[in-house]
Amino acid sequence: MDAFTYQYVIGGAVFVVGLICAARRGYVGFRGKGLATLVGLLAGLGVFAGIQAYLEYAPMREAPATPHDGSFEVKPMLGTPLDYAVIAAYFVVIMLVGTYFARGTKSIKDFFFAGRRFGWPMIAFSLIATTVGSYSFVKYSEAGYQYGLSSTQTYFNDWFWLPLLIFGWLPVIYLGGITSIPEYFQRRFDGRVRMCATAITLVYLIGYVGINLFTMGTALNALTGWPVFAASAAVAVVTAVYVTAGGQTSVIMTDLLQGVLLLAVGLLILALGMRHLGGWDAFWSHLPREHRLAFPAGGGDASFSGRGIFWQDGMANTVMFYFLNQGMVMRFLSARSLSEARKAAVAAMLVLMPLAAVVVASGGWVGRAFVHAGVLPQGLDAKQVFFVTAEFLSRPGVFGLVMAALTAALMSTIDSLITGVSAITVNDVYRPYLRPHADDRASLRAARITSVGVALVGVVLVPVFMQFDSIYQAHAALTASATPPLVAAGLLGLLWRRYHATAALWTLLGGIAAVLGSLRFPGLIAPFAQGVPGGTAGDGFLAGMKAHSFMRACFGLAVSGAIGVAVTLLTRRPSGKTVMSAFPASEGTEGSTEG
Repeated sequence: MDAFTYQYVIGGAVFVVGLICAARRGYVGFRGKGLATLVGLLAGLGVFAGIQAYLEYAPMREAPATPHDGSFEVKPMLGTPLDYAVIAAYFVVIMLVGTYFARGTKSIKDFFFAGRRFGWPMIAFSLIATTVGSYSFVKYSEAGYQYGLSSTQTYFNDWFWLPLLIFGWLPVIYLGGITSIPEYFQRRFDGRVRMCATAITLVYLIGYVGINLFTMGTALNALTGWPVFAASAAVAVVTAVYVTAGGQTSVIMTDLLQGVLLLAVGLLILALGMRHLGGWDAFWSHLPREHRLAFPAGGGDASFSGRGIFWQDGMANTVMFYFLNQGMVMRFLSARSLSEARKAAVAAMLVLMPLAAVVVASGGWVGRAFVHAGVLPQGLDAKQVFFVTAEFLSRPGVFGLVMAALTAALMSTIDSLITGVSAITVNDVYRPYLRPHADDRASLRAARITSVGVALVGVVLVPVFMQFDSIYQAHAALTASATPPLVAAGLLGLLWRRYHATAALWTLLGGIAAVLGSLRFPGLIAPFAQGVPGGTAGDGFLAGMKAHSFMRACFGLAVSGAIGVAVTLLTRRPSGKTVMSAFPASEGTEGSTEG
């Protein structure tokens, strides 16, 4: 089965499950508004399928390769004093904007949910700014240079989950009055599951902070020569200042600015690259045919596998990001209504995410076309291609703006992660266990202290991620390790009424044990690898951390899901009913309790 068929068979099944959920609740059907909704959803899926089918199968002309004339030489140091001044000015502007909008943050509700007063455009831009991190520009340009348009695969398979997200999950969390993801697990199951979910979620979010700081440190190291660790610490300080001051309001307002900037700069790089080559046709023909495929040629390799990316990003990470990532969920909960939250989700997945796929990989695509056309020399370091291409195309000052966009991408992701960790720490640790009777003022102070602490811990994690061969592999290892058990438990809890607390606890604990076991013994993943190469394991106790970094997600989902199903079928559901049902009967009762 080729990559296209493989993705659309499995992804299509996920899409159908979402449609069934929507049909059961009256959102889709074969007449009236339900029919219009169904047609719209199918049309969206058809657009993505059409684009990927064209890239995968259509005949295309390829221009002959041109040798480089030796006129361009990659310099060890990039940028000019004007570029550095632009970056410094951007840091100042973001701090001023963030702290300015912090003035209205007076309560814990303001800090975490911005008073629930934002419409869908603000939420959508905030979602995209959060999703596109600094690691996105660097890692997808690296992947785009090596593998071409298949680097968009990660962003083009979110649509499978849209029906379940907007008609199944958002009503539960929005109308159910959920404040944190672990709180959902308690209301759906019990306190034991909540504690376990809290621990896993915190590890995931704090790890993501470290990944982003590592990426930004790498970027600033390439630009200025600063040590990676020192550069990461500098960015952490700036981000922590405005997040600690204003919480979600500051995050959403700065994300609007940062989202617009990062999209504009990514498109600018692509436009300048096309102009330099002589237009769209020249750019397109100078991308080698294998770089115009929707999926990696030959299925990819251990560092960039089509099936591995599908399971890691399309299955595990999409659910984790849109359904269970506290930072993303807080964006949806900051909307002024459920309808606005749904519109934001549709806008993000249908318009902004595909645009982001182009934006974050543009440096790599242009770099590859330039090498093929002889503009840049062969043998460019894929890790540096974003910076090399951007500097080549940019005049002094413009390159600083490009680097400011990279900084924007980092901040707009890391600020949501910091507020997410703060929300879970306050709502699921501080209030329930440390100070059950804490007033709003004390909780707000705890949230701000946590924000600073998270930034510090993220800096400490930077040396850990520096051990990987690439940012893409470091990111894959984190997401494939932390997300599968939580995703399996979350989906089973949403879709299956019989699934109960004991089964959920076994899913989380058993899934984590399996994933940790695979870090020591990567051979456990081999039966689930589906032909994807495992790569070379490292040394030491966690020798398998680098091996099967993508297919570990498939292994984790399969084992966690099997444990959940087996325990549910082999044990009786405890007496009494769950506090929150899997699927409330109607929107009017979604916040109600049972029995």
